[in-house]
Amino acid sequence: QVQLVESGGGSVQSGGSLRLSCAASGFTYRKYCLAWFRQAPGKEREGLAAIDSDGTISYAPSVGGRFTVSQDNAKNTLYLQMNSLKPEETAMYYCAADVNPATTIQALALLSSADFTYWGQGTQVTVSS
Repeated sequence: QVQLVESGGGSVQSGGSLRLSCAASGFTYRKYCLAWFRQAPGKEREGLAAIDSDGTISYAPSVGGRFTVSQDNAKNTLYLQMNSLKPEETAMYYCAADVNPATTIQALALLSSADFTYWGQGTQVTVSS
């Protein structure tokens, strides 16, 4: 059973940086897509960035150039480096995994929550002005 555990959230001032981590256990899949999402109260879950088992990366236009996704395969850990954070980016941040080989390309391209099966519990990020 895949388990995802996020950490690294917290409070930061506008313009600041945070690095989120997502530790994956029970993860033995050769073909996968891992992604970061966020959800603010009253808003839909938004896909931010993804990386697949080949190392291909995608970003949502809203975070490109400011956020960097990476993975450490030896540690089974996914990261999200977030720079130049804005108050409107206050939200719960989640990592997610798609392990269906038939959908990983779509998952990477669309960053749609519907393509991801496994989810972490989330880590709160609060950006103050």
